[in-house]
Amino acid sequence: MRGLSGRSSALAGLFKRRRMATLDDLRAALGTRSRTTVFRTLTAVGYLSSYSHRGRYYTLKRIPKFDSAGLWHHEGVGFSSRGTLVSTVTHLVRETPAGQTHEELQERLGLRVHDTLRKLVESKQLVRERVGSVYVYLDPRRGATQLEQRRFQIVQSQQPVTRGLDLRRVIDILVAKIRHPDQDADALVAGLRRSGREVAHEDVEQVFKRYGLGKKTMSPPSRHFRR
Repeated sequence: MRGLSGRSSALAGLFKRRRMATLDDLRAALGTRSRTTVFRTLTAVGYLSSYSHRGRYYTLKRIPKFDSAGLWHHEGVGFSSRGTLVSTVTHLVRETPAGQTHEELQERLGLRVHDTLRKLVESKQLVRERVGSVYVYLDPRRGATQLEQRRFQIVQSQQPVTRGLDLRRVIDILVAKIRHPDQDADALVAGLRRSGREVAHEDVEQVFKRYGLGKKTMSPPSRHFRR
């Protein structure tokens, strides 16, 4: 019977020929049907299971060349430096300045994660907020900042509302309205000026007209993020 050293050498030979393997591949390389023996050997040399394909593929920790998000794909199979799909999704949402939508996560990970997101929200590891026509998933601890950044991105992607009114000023006005949804134009102008922003009453009126904003049209901060 092979000792741990012999089994480790057999695994090294297998992964020299291929960059990932299934449990059956590993059993064949080690000459055993014992799942316990396979995973004892994998643990000794250091391994990762795939976050995709229900974790059916394995690779050695030294093999993947992870991208900036900690992801590595090989022949359509995804591996993560965070390990599991749950940990990977949680990490991506929490570390992204503006949170993540399901569509963004699906594009990044290469698979649908509706069920994973639902479970993370139910367990309060993530929160979900509707922004426009989509739901954005956020870190409970800094979700207010992520939500503001998401709205900033939406405004930034739009064209300036009128000649002579720059995009930065438009963003300042919209962010102020998000933070103070009950304030009218006069109150917003006063608040922006107190914070050092040169904004005229006419600027606010133009933004209100362009976006159809009235006294009650902007949603107040979510109950998840009220200070």
